[in-house]
Amino acid sequence: MPHRTIRARRLALAPAGVLSLALVATACGGSGGGTSAAPKDFTYLSVTENTTTRTALTTLSTSACKAENDALPLKVETIPQAQLDQKLQLLAGQDALPGMFAAGNAPALTKQLAKGGKVADIELELERLGVLDQLEPAAVSTIKALYGGKLMALPYEYNIEGIFYNKKLFQGNGIAVPGTWDELLAAADKLNAKGIQPFSASGAQGWPLTRLISGYLYRSLGPDALDKVDAGTARLTDPEYVKAAEEVAALGKKGYFGKGVGSIDYDTAMNQFLTGKSGMFYMGSWALANIADPKQNKIGTENVGFMPFPAVKGGKGSIDQYPSNIGLAVTLGSKTFDDKTGAWVGCIAENFGSTALKDHGTITGFKVNTPVKDSSEVAGTVRKTISGSKQNVLWFEALFSTKATTLSNTSAPGLVNGSVSPQKFMETVQAALGSQ
Repeated sequence: MPHRTIRARRLALAPAGVLSLALVATACGGSGGGTSAAPKDFTYLSVTENTTTRTALTTLSTSACKAENDALPLKVETIPQAQLDQKLQLLAGQDALPGMFAAGNAPALTKQLAKGGKVADIELELERLGVLDQLEPAAVSTIKALYGGKLMALPYEYNIEGIFYNKKLFQGNGIAVPGTWDELLAAADKLNAKGIQPFSASGAQGWPLTRLISGYLYRSLGPDALDKVDAGTARLTDPEYVKAAEEVAALGKKGYFGKGVGSIDYDTAMNQFLTGKSGMFYMGSWALANIADPKQNKIGTENVGFMPFPAVKGGKGSIDQYPSNIGLAVTLGSKTFDDKTGAWVGCIAENFGSTALKDHGTITGFKVNTPVKDSSEVAGTVRKTISGSKQNVLWFEALFSTKATTLSNTSAPGLVNGSVSPQKFMETVQAALGSQ
């Protein structure tokens, strides 16, 4: 759709002598643009591992957002995700955060930056630009759940999580789509007996394993299981929480993740599934981009199915409660948010959803204003699931501190290879939570 005219922005004036004047827009006119000079480019600091967002933005810079790019050229910089938090803290200390940046590996860092006036008031800016309605309500809800009720990020990705499975392997071995945890274990047993690795997972990243823990917690204890931990009314060391870690550890003990899972990185795990070496792969819907790529997907898109994390017998959760996230969040710096930056953000809000879906087969939290045909049946399944999802939950580390997140991810391989007991794993993470 055509890019709508962005309304004029008014300068906010504060009484003389008020210390917050430095945060009020001057020539920049933004939500905390400060007294820094107007930016010469629209800089986006991305993580090296995420190619889709920066590629789609580059496409927009030469198409729907060409006028905005001519006025303020897009400049993409990258950094490995493992180094992101340190980089952001360094830039924040120098008051040199870019116009747009990957927002850290845990929400806690972004909240800290926002408290220090380093992050733009995104909801206010989108309202002023007249494009707040271009964000899907479910995505807004997920972001606010992560960031204490505030819209502190843009939904360049909007993902639900579940289990992708190999239809051909399931059908060839007489396996029905599991609806319960016991049925999932039975399916894994059958695949394993036929010499097929039941699950692919990246132990090097850790979080693909801890997602299984939270999946079990949500199904057994209900959608507020980790909210209670965050509120301090429950602890990860409580027996019913340790039980989830025990169930995931048991998968590793049976060899269901294959050999050397602790050293397997994300790309290798993805490759295992897409080349037919494993039957199941717990992952977010961002994997649709890989599934749609014939160079990566050797089993064919028609052989990939998607199912929710199964129910736990007697559990309080429901299989229609999908973990959701916005990928590695992207936020906006306050110091460089001027009218030209605003024009870019407005154009992104109206066009990114269609571009990402059309060119990459990825689902975002922006509305799709140009009709786009789903890249595959499984992509259509995921889109319908998202639109029909009535209640979403977060992932294991979503409400953890940066320290607890790191310890959770680095300890996960030990949980499944037997070097760290389920009790010890939960104690380690809980101790880090207690120190936040």
